[in-house]
Amino acid sequence: MLPVLYVVVPCYNEEAVLPETLRRLRDKLSGLIAAGACHAESRLLFVDDGSRDATWAMIEAAHREDERVCGLKLAHNRGHQNALYAGLMAARDRCDCAASMDADLQDDINVLDGFLQEFQKGCDVVYGVRSARESDSAFKRLTAEGYYKVLQKLGVEVVFNHADCRLLSRRALQELSHYREVNLFLRGMVAHMGFRRAVVTYPRAPRFAGESKYPLSKMLSLAWDGITSFSLRPLTAIARLGGAICLLSFLALVVEGVAALCSAAVPGLLAAVTSLWLLGGMVLLSLGVVGSYLGRLYAEVKGRPRFAVESALLPPARFAPPPQDQ
Repeated sequence: MLPVLYVVVPCYNEEAVLPETLRRLRDKLSGLIAAGACHAESRLLFVDDGSRDATWAMIEAAHREDERVCGLKLAHNRGHQNALYAGLMAARDRCDCAASMDADLQDDINVLDGFLQEFQKGCDVVYGVRSARESDSAFKRLTAEGYYKVLQKLGVEVVFNHADCRLLSRRALQELSHYREVNLFLRGMVAHMGFRRAVVTYPRAPRFAGESKYPLSKMLSLAWDGITSFSLRPLTAIARLGGAICLLSFLALVVEGVAALCSAAVPGLLAAVTSLWLLGGMVLLSLGVVGSYLGRLYAEVKGRPRFAVESALLPPARFAPPPQDQ
């Protein structure tokens, strides 16, 4: 039996690139259906993450022209990870598998062929991995690859050079729905689930049009979310740092005591002041790291909804939702 595929595409102020994205993905979906790779009930699901431009109006117009184009509009901007998660959860009860990719056309849409082939072989998770980063600047390439290495050093399970272009089976989507944390880091969550997995490589293209919605500040925020969501090693590092400072302080006291007994002057006012500033900076940095963990714990304890759906252009569900969601 042919699988019903949903392609989930988060969008935020993407009016410049959306017409081309719609055209290419509709053509690709038609080709997949014609080739017998997926069922005719397969859909494209665009998730508007509270855009302030004409993004939602374009999605509505495309839906009126072609019922295969579906839409989900969030009440306000909740970030890429929440928008993607909202789309995956909306697709969960309507599909056999769901693929995700960004609207900027940097992800090669032809990767869908490989995704479906691996899914038919029995894989629940198929990662889209960039074969090269020639389209990225030297700074972005260096920081991105360094970030993956740091995550791995901290014990976070991630796939190198994989962002959020992937395919999940319905079974994997059901398991993903059990992850209730507010601070989402889907790359780590999907890797944490397990299941049989495969990798499909593709070249990364430059953004087709418009501006990137992931400036350096958001990239750093996502990076920190990944670390704090799946690793306690920064807290362990603080404890070790505190132990090392205590040991050095004790040794310094011993040296000063010996010098005093020998009636030797201990010069170095500048060194003493610098040491105080250094210790003060370490204390503030440590408090910041601990406070970040506490802040995330505070957000989790409140248990507020991740997002609110304002409008939905979706066909009826094919499967009943699991009992805990009813």
